[in-house]
Amino acid sequence: MSEALPGESVEEKSLGELVALASSNVSALVRAEMDLAKLELKADAKKAAYGSVMFTIAALIGGLIVILLSIALAYGLVAAGLYHWAAFLVVSGIYLVLAVGLIGFGYLRMRKIEGAKRTRRTLKDDFAALRHRGDSDTPALTD
Repeated sequence: MSEALPGESVEEKSLGELVALASSNVSALVRAEMDLAKLELKADAKKAAYGSVMFTIAALIGGLIVILLSIALAYGLVAAGLYHWAAFLVVSGIYLVLAVGLIGFGYLRMRKIEGAKRTRRTLKDDFAALRHRGDSDTPALTD
């Protein structure tokens, strides 16, 4: 392919050479943009991985705290006069009620998922418009 050298003028090139030069420049620009996007995404992926590791460690520590607080609550109920088995059963019952409530809430939220109905409808409309573009006498784009 021909390239524009610093000493050359555009008037000396043929139309075919100019088109080839423009298309090679556009291709190089697109490649450079894609390389930049890859580098940015790679950096963002590293940041996201680091952040997810921190969230995972925090969740693990949070789980340990919940276990320790549950044991402390059970022993607090023992100190209040309950039998050991009854105190731990009460704490387990509290977690059972919490789990059932969260499952119910999650189930109700999942039922509200619509599955991108608007996106499917607009895509169908777009494809229909592309299919029927040449079939009518009116132009596809109007002022």
